[in-house]
Amino acid sequence: MSSMLSNTSVNSSFVRPATFFINGFSNIPHAKYYYVFLSVAYIVTVLGNSFIMSTIYLARRLHTAKYIAVFNLALSDLCGNSALIPKVIDMFLFNHQDISYEACLANMFFVCHFMNMQSLTLLALAFDRLIAICFPLRYHAIVTKLVMFLIIAFMWIFSVIMFSILVGLLTRLSFCRSTVVNSYFCDHGPIYRLACNDNYINSVMAKICFGLLICLPLLLIIFSYFCIALALSKIAHGRERIKAMKTCSSHLLLVAIFYLPAISLNIAALTASLHPNARIINNSLSQIIPPMLNPIIYTLKTDEVMQSIKELYKRNKVNLIIERNTKCIGRN
Repeated sequence: MSSMLSNTSVNSSFVRPATFFINGFSNIPHAKYYYVFLSVAYIVTVLGNSFIMSTIYLARRLHTAKYIAVFNLALSDLCGNSALIPKVIDMFLFNHQDISYEACLANMFFVCHFMNMQSLTLLALAFDRLIAICFPLRYHAIVTKLVMFLIIAFMWIFSVIMFSILVGLLTRLSFCRSTVVNSYFCDHGPIYRLACNDNYINSVMAKICFGLLICLPLLLIIFSYFCIALALSKIAHGRERIKAMKTCSSHLLLVAIFYLPAISLNIAALTASLHPNARIINNSLSQIIPPMLNPIIYTLKTDEVMQSIKELYKRNKVNLIIERNTKCIGRN
């Protein structure tokens, strides 16, 4: 009888809030200008990634295994920022900072999943460069379109499972005190720390996800470039070495832009307590800038993409001339 009463008291003390309040910046004048900047960054991201995806779809020369991964990176960038920025704009420019419990968990899942897909896709591109430079004669036999499709499909399934567990574990937490989230979106860390029951498993799962999905891919990418450097050191002709290095330059830039802010932010958080405002600025820039720059880097730094854009432009120009001539003949 006493055990039944204790269970009832535990159940009655469990609180699942109807809404969370996303706090955003605290005591920063003219903070809305920063959210306007995020809006501009989002427009550039949508245009740039839509352009690179359209180019890959329309240009036959880009229908290769490598550009399947590049297409997936552009898609992840576009979806990740679409999950994040429109909601941020709605919250802080239109003062809708209350978000329902279910919507908050959904927002967290999609933002984290698509950010993670960027990390895993960069690993897939590193694998592509590793085989291309270390095993050039076997490249087309190993890295086929089917193999790349399977790698990306596995990454999607793995990421969905991991973040379903991460977000699902939040449903066991009771929020009996504050529901004010000191972030600019439904951020996992600030939310699970609000719980008034045991959140140890949530903390462990957050560390597992960070280790498996951010740190491990970065270590594998570093290892792949160590192998690439060894292979390039054996190439006698300097011209061939420079040509091989040039094919890696765009990928290395993307890796640096994506991982350096994320890793440095987490190291800073472990070594010292970050002010919520500093955390918001660092987090938002590390989530928004890479998707904005990725298509620009791939367009300007990759000869295949530039050549494909020129060919598509010429083809469209010829089609327009033929169409005009046809209309003129029809009128005459």
